[in-house]
Amino acid sequence: MNPKKTILVIDDASLVRLYYRSVLEGAGFQVVEALNGLEALEKVMSLSIDLLIVDINMPQMDGLTFLQSLRRKERALAQIPALVTSTESAETDFEAARAAGANYYLMKPVDQQKLAEYAAVLCGVPR
Repeated sequence: MNPKKTILVIDDASLVRLYYRSVLEGAGFQVVEALNGLEALEKVMSLSIDLLIVDINMPQMDGLTFLQSLRRKERALAQIPALVTSTESAETDFEAARAAGANYYLMKPVDQQKLAEYAAVLCGVPR
């Protein structure tokens, strides 16, 4: 049996992190949490992460700055897939997320089925 894939959820809202954790653990993933981009960088450097779920608007270091910083790191870290979630819906927001290194963008509130499906696809888990 393959070990569980680990997802790092990066969001400053505790209820959002709780919701994502519930959905993702229910889908068979292991979940680690960070409150902002700075904390996420520390966790990415010390843990084996298979997927990042990144909010854009956070204190200390926002999600786009986090992704830009991560994508400049060593190749293994720069290759971790990232799913960005946000309430921002302008085309410029989607473009900024892609430019920062996001693989996909979901609008909040995130549907639980879509969250589990996209996590599986980005982690390479057969569904």
